[in-house]
Formats: sequence, C-alpha cells, structure tokens
Amino acid sequence: AQAIFDAMREHGVTHYCGAPIVHGMLVNAPAAMKAGVPAGVKAMVAGAAPPASMIEGMEQMGFDLTHVYGLTEVYGPATVCAKHAAWDELDIGERARLNARQGVRYHLERDVRVLDPETMQPVPQDGETMGEIMFKGNIAMKGYLKNPKATAEAFKGGWFHSGDLAVQYADGYFKIKDRSKDIIISGGENISSIEVEDVLYRHPAVLAAAVVAKADAKWGETPCAFLELKAGAEVTPEDIVAHCKQHLAGFKVPRTVVFGELPKTSTGKIQKFELRARAGSAKAIDI
Repeated sequence: AQAIFDAMREHGVTHYCGAPIVHGMLVNAPAAMKAGVPAGVKAMVAGAAPPASMIEGMEQMGFDLTHVYGLTEVYGPATVCAKHAAWDELDIGERARLNARQGVRYHLERDVRVLDPETMQPVPQDGETMGEIMFKGNIAMKGYLKNPKATAEAFKGGWFHSGDLAVQYADGYFKIKDRSKDIIISGGENISSIEVEDVLYRHPAVLAAAVVAKADAKWGETPCAFLELKAGAEVTPEDIVAHCKQHLAGFKVPRTVVFGELPKTSTGKIQKFELRARAGSAKAIDI
C-alpha cells in the first residue's frame, strides 16, 4: 500500500485499475499513509466480484470507483455498473450495494443476459432466480485455438457461456453469485461463496477472504473460509463463526476457518484452486 500511495503522490495519479484485494489493501491502510493523496482519483475494479464493504471504503476515501466485469473471451471488460445520478441521494451503504453489481453491457457488446443454461431462456428479473451470464457480440472471441470441442461447448445455443452464475434485477442490472465451479452444495442447498465472503469482509479484523467447498461425510460439502487478517488483528475461529451467524442462515456459516496469507496471482487475484487443495486437509470446527 505504501508504494501505491507514494506513486499517487509523486506522479499525481488520476486513474488506476486493480483487483478487489488491491483496493481493499488501500482502504485498510493506516490514515497517515493516505495523507496527501490527490483528491478525486478515479479507480476501476475488475478481476473478481468486489465486496460491498470495499466499495464503501473506497468512497469514504474520496475515490470514484467504476466496477467492470468480463472475461478474456469477450475482450476483457464487457459490462459496467453504470451509476445513476439518483443513487447520489441514497446512503453510502445502499450505493455500495448497487455498485457491487456487475451492471449492463458495454456498447460494443451486442447482448448480455442471464439465461437458464438448460432451456436457454432468460431467468426472471427478480434478483433471486439464478442463471448463467451469457454474451453475444463482435467482441466475443472466435474460438479456442485448435480446440473445436471446447469452442462448441462454450458457444452452445449461440451464446458464449461465461461459467458465472448470477441473478438479474428489474432494472436489467445483474450480480454474480458465484462461478459454477465454486457453488457449494451442502445438504442439497446451494451456497454462494461470494455471499459468505461478503459477510466475512465486514468483520473488522479481516483483510482478505475466500470461501471454498470442503468435503463433508454428512452434508456432502460445507463452507471452508480462508482469512488473511489485518496487521495486529487478533480473532479466533469462534469469533468469525459468531459474526457469520448474525448475518447468514445456519447452513451457510463456515464450518472451517483457516487463518494465513492467501495465495494470489501477480495481479492480486486469489487463487481458489490452491485453497480447494488446502481445504482437503483443513480441520472442521463444531458450530
């Protein structure tokens, strides 16, 4: 965080882009470190679904955050959470909630919808019914190099299948609930890892959070939370579980809590495949 703030002051940075964990690092930096940072810096968040708490923290710092979403197969950023002037009248928490959605299509994208992957029909725009985000347009890829089978699978039904599961709202905006491979199925109930992570990020001791499925003899799978704590923070697994119980249905509460630095890519994206491997040896706690 120090190097980023120093660069902002030295070079008069006006625009930058980063993954949610990078922005979260800035939000959680000591106040003295933020002194003298140019006002009104415009930031873009991409690479993973951002928690509303991070977006709220960015606004409190005076940064103007734009939230975009996409995949390499559809150019990169292919949707944007376009803000409305009316949102300025809402409280900061509600603005952050709205801005945490993945938004609407870019102008160059012909169409993006949340479709039922079985029927290829749009899901109800009720903010609850889950489907898969699918793209169509001339900035979508032509296909995977020398892999016609994967290409055919990705474009089944004439749409590019993102693999991201989402709900759509009455205003047309959609919000990712999870990657299809990251959904946790516990006792026949679907649990969104992103929903659990959003709650974990609101704990004052948590710097970074990731939730994956852990095999369970009784329930099939249960949520396993990996947490990176803020410097100097002290918290127990039981504290984390108690926090989650205040905000989540019982079956969504993590049964395993592991503290430590999270594995990340060079751009700050958390490597969940590594955490899934670790979850196999993580010990569950009794909740």
